[in-house]
Amino acid sequence: MNELKIGDKAPSFTAKDQDGNTITLDQFKGKKVILYFYPKDDTPGCTTEACDFRDNYQSLKAKGMEVLGVSVDDEKSHQKFISKHNLPFTLLADTDKQIVEAYGVWGEKNMYGKKYMGTNRKTFIIDENGNIAHIINKVDTKNASQQVLEALA
Repeated sequence: MNELKIGDKAPSFTAKDQDGNTITLDQFKGKKVILYFYPKDDTPGCTTEACDFRDNYQSLKAKGMEVLGVSVDDEKSHQKFISKHNLPFTLLADTDKQIVEAYGVWGEKNMYGKKYMGTNRKTFIIDENGNIAHIINKVDTKNASQQVLEALA
C-alpha cells in the first residue's frame, strides 16, 4: 500500500463504534474529521492523548471538527475506556484491522527489543470534502489537540 499524502482522498471505511452503531466516513461529509489512531485502550500514552482530546473537545467542535479515535480494541474495551475517562467522542473498533491497514498505520513496532505488529500512533485531519488536509506523524500525546489546531492555523 502506498503511504497516504496530504491531498489524497481519505480511504472510506465502515466500522462499529463503542455502542455497536455502524459509522462510515461518508457520514461526516461537510465536516472536518480528526481521525486519530492509537495503539490500545487505557494504556498510559493512549489515555493521555484521549484525555487531551476530551479536555479540548468543545473548542474543536466549535471549529466544526469531529473527533474519531481508532484502535483494534473491541466495542466492550472502548465502552470501558470511554466510561472510565468520560470521553465525549466516538471510538471505532477496528478489530479486523481494515482501517489501520487502509491508513498505513499497522506495522512493525519495537518495545524493549521485542518486535511485534501493532498500531502506530498517527493523526489524520480530513477536510469537508473527504481529502487528507494534514497528517501528524509525531503525535505529542499531551498536546494532541494543540497539534491539530496548529496544523489548521
